[in-house]
Amino acid sequence: MEETPPPLLGSNKPHLEKLTLGVTRILESSPGVTEVTIIEKAPAERHMISSWEQLALQREITTAEHPPTLPYQKNNCVLPEDLKNFYLMTNGFHMTWNVKLDEHTIPLGSMAINSISKLTQLNQSSLYSLPNAPTLADLEDDTQEASENQPEKPHFDSRSVIFELDPCNGNGKVCLVYKRGKPALAQDTEIWFLDRALYWHFLTDTFTAYYRLLITHLGLPQWQYAFTSYGISPQAKQWFNMYKPITYNTNLLTEETDSFVNKLDPSKVFKSKNKTLIPKKKGSVQPAGGQKGPAGPPSTSRSSSGSGNPVRK
Repeated sequence: MEETPPPLLGSNKPHLEKLTLGVTRILESSPGVTEVTIIEKAPAERHMISSWEQLALQREITTAEHPPTLPYQKNNCVLPEDLKNFYLMTNGFHMTWNVKLDEHTIPLGSMAINSISKLTQLNQSSLYSLPNAPTLADLEDDTQEASENQPEKPHFDSRSVIFELDPCNGNGKVCLVYKRGKPALAQDTEIWFLDRALYWHFLTDTFTAYYRLLITHLGLPQWQYAFTSYGISPQAKQWFNMYKPITYNTNLLTEETDSFVNKLDPSKVFKSKNKTLIPKKKGSVQPAGGQKGPAGPPSTSRSSSGSGNPVRK
């Protein structure tokens, strides 16, 4: 059972600063951002990675033909070298940050990579499912194959082997996909996003490229949907406007959203409410069609000498 070490606020250690590519300093200097927290995790041991590559992570299905006493099947999956090196440095990753609006603290950013023990395979069927219950493999749509701009989509059946990298706070799943099935080789991996409607969206070819996307998007809510055809939600666009990702294409924010997305100024949103009231000066009401200059009080001593003031050559 994994022990959760106490969280660290900000970048208190140099290796955490390198792990987050210095993004903690950017967040801590942003208006309204509080409690930038990194949960430090010990490195994974090599035998843990070897065990993952050898043994299946999902349970055996108990049926009459296959009793539960069967041994675990071989996973036959080789981790990509960059992901393996990541686990040898830290067994998972979790970084969060909040924003403070008025007196309320709101959890906003979240960046996570599952530990090696939680790098589990997407189940194709349930342990206690009915004999004719539908599985993920029944959702296969062979009409949605590769196009000119997109590679071939993953399959829920035995043609692909899929592992969950990040649960995305319930907004979908980021997955490590072995495209060729078993035996699964490291060079056959890609990173894909599975949305809540169970549609696949390509993210990157390598884990390193995905990790950079994760960090540079600051863990903003639903940032993975920026790589889908329908984009992020209007609520998420508000946060994207306030805390723009480091490498985000701002054209996607202004292309079709100017009519309904409010442009918020963080310096005004998080400004203190303690304002000094400036007393208004009481002045006489200027009559319509009067002089353009400021009207002074009536004076009998100047009325005779200043009678020609309105018209001057």
